[in-house]
Amino acid sequence: MVGAGVFAAFAPAASAAGWGLLVGLAIAAVIAYCNATASAQLAAQYPSSGGTYLYGRERLGAGWGFAAGWSFVIGKTASCAAMALTFAAYAAPAGWERPVAALAVAALVAVNYFGVTRTALLTRVLVVICLLVLAVVVAAGLSAPAAPISFAFVGGNPVTAWLAMNAPMDADAYAVLQSAGLLFFAFAGYARIATMGEEVRDPARTIPRAILGALAIAVAVYVVVAVVSLRTLGPEALGNSAAPLVDVAVAGGWDWAAPVVRFGAAAASLGALLALISGIGRTSLAMAREGDLPRALAAVHPRYRVPHRAELVLGAVVIAVVLVADLRGAIAFSSFGVLLYYFIANLSAFTQKSPDRRFPRWLQILGMVGCLVLVVTLPPLGIAAGVAVLAVGIGGRMLLRRVRA
Repeated sequence: MVGAGVFAAFAPAASAAGWGLLVGLAIAAVIAYCNATASAQLAAQYPSSGGTYLYGRERLGAGWGFAAGWSFVIGKTASCAAMALTFAAYAAPAGWERPVAALAVAALVAVNYFGVTRTALLTRVLVVICLLVLAVVVAAGLSAPAAPISFAFVGGNPVTAWLAMNAPMDADAYAVLQSAGLLFFAFAGYARIATMGEEVRDPARTIPRAILGALAIAVAVYVVVAVVSLRTLGPEALGNSAAPLVDVAVAGGWDWAAPVVRFGAAAASLGALLALISGIGRTSLAMAREGDLPRALAAVHPRYRVPHRAELVLGAVVIAVVLVADLRGAIAFSSFGVLLYYFIANLSAFTQKSPDRRFPRWLQILGMVGCLVLVVTLPPLGIAAGVAVLAVGIGGRMLLRRVRA
């Protein structure tokens, strides 16, 4: 969770809501908490790999399981594009962002093809690098003079208005909710813990604690970075920045830190991209084995033991996306898929009986409502693209099953 998202998500959120992104961050954190409790509760009952694809099948039926799996695949495919574009925004020369992003995807697909995936040790190293870089950014931002702040009442809502200081656009409720949907992108990650039920000791105890602990740490980090970034740059400059945390460091007069921040962002982005490629490939493999995707994607390389066809198709799709989409669009599309995935997780958890329940049902109701509200307030183009791809997946599954019948 603490990785590339923190380098990318605050700029589009600030563009949408200005200082109101702080309210959006709080909303995203609450909904993420509801989703985390649902994932933790389900993982304790079903300590097997598969995440909500498994939970939906077990609790709601095969169709719901497919909807969760397909939403995960399309959402995380967009996340791959967002990670590649984030890497390029911090590491590529101006004007070369898209070609560099496409080359990064191709290179990491090749690396993963040969069975070289991110290990637990590398994960720890990347997290430490990311946190150290964020500490440098925060220190630089606090040493800079604060951007001008003006108070304004916007849309008749005093809470939103108080936080909509110096916003580039009216931070009404819609704008704040849109920022929450965009910021939700940075929270995605804790569900991956739930997919590892077969690989940890005492999963009924370990996985819930890990999910909630990870969420708490991420929220604390994001709040500090968001406040410092807004204080240092102001909403308009933050919203227009291609590399916002570099700009925060430079605004503090720490020009020497700019390459350090770029390196940290690039490392976090590539690490996240490699993990996503591996995770999506394995989810696609599981869905292909169940007949929810073409069975040709269920092939596993006889030597390298990776779902090579699924990952090659994924790489081609992600490269196509980075060549035509921008970072804001990729984040919106990713949030669309991931929010639907968590809606099904909450619905699945809602059906659990008392012996398996660890959290009150109202959390799952709040999670379902929150996910749907954030989905409908995402940028319209992201919603349209998400609905179209979701419909293609459902239609394709129906066609596959009819042909096999």
